[in-house]
Amino acid sequence: MMCRQTSGQERWTMELRQIVPGVFAWVQPDGTWWVNNAGAVAGDDGVFVVDTCASERRTRRFLDALAAATGGAPVRMAVNTHQHGDHAYGNSLLPEQAMIFGHAATRAALLADPYIDGCPPVWTPVPDWGNVTRRPPSAVFRDELTVHLGGRRIELRHPGHPAHTPGDVVAWLPGERVLFAGDLLFNGLTPMVLMGSLEGALRSLDWLAGFEPEHVVPGHGPLATAADLPEVLAAHERYYRFVLDVARKGREKGLGPLDAAREADLGEFAAWADAERLVLNLHRAYAEAAGADVDLVAAFGDAIAWNGGPLPTAL
Repeated sequence: MMCRQTSGQERWTMELRQIVPGVFAWVQPDGTWWVNNAGAVAGDDGVFVVDTCASERRTRRFLDALAAATGGAPVRMAVNTHQHGDHAYGNSLLPEQAMIFGHAATRAALLADPYIDGCPPVWTPVPDWGNVTRRPPSAVFRDELTVHLGGRRIELRHPGHPAHTPGDVVAWLPGERVLFAGDLLFNGLTPMVLMGSLEGALRSLDWLAGFEPEHVVPGHGPLATAADLPEVLAAHERYYRFVLDVARKGREKGLGPLDAAREADLGEFAAWADAERLVLNLHRAYAEAAGADVDLVAAFGDAIAWNGGPLPTAL
């Protein structure tokens, strides 16, 4: 099932793909800033949604495609894999009676998130969320939670430490061997750990491999299979170690994150979209090394300087 929309200079292509019977991935190319993947699981008594989208328009297209694929089955439950708005701002468009699950840290972050009230001009064009309102998860957990949807078992698990964010959650279907990885995986584009931990992101890779999934839905980028996953994980590991190495060398030279990024050779990662995230990830690496908090305003200011202007988005 393919949904397309063209309006003036705006062109979107998105697809609701059935991975195995009754399990769907909502894939939004090209997966760059604010353009995420989501998904859903259909059971005998309704639908379980994995993440929404950043804007009203994109979330409505996802939910309309899902309704068409499931014969209008009601959305009973949902989960947010983490706190970022591209996976959660569309929550308010889910049915009022739908229960939304998430990590406790995700709920706290969404309650405090200022971007939903008006996005700053960090990106171009400045995102327009449409008619969405703040709706954080109403049922939270810290380690893991199992949900039953008819005959389907859905395990919601936290890796046990910050990685992409403090509250990352995967949705694992052990019967179908499908893993919704959220933003623990960016397949083929630059990962971001500004609000998480580089060391934690590295640790999460072995944790993800341990599920031994047959199918993987990353938070951004193309779907992966069991055959693809080893290289997807290996590419993430190489990138995270590259960031740590750039940070180490930059600190030794007395450089700040921006100048360290300007000196770095992206090498194999130069072809990945959103390369400016190197600066953001270096801010996290420097903060971790110093045992300090990240200054988000300074981090995004440096990313804009490295990029030569606001960061591009196809939202």
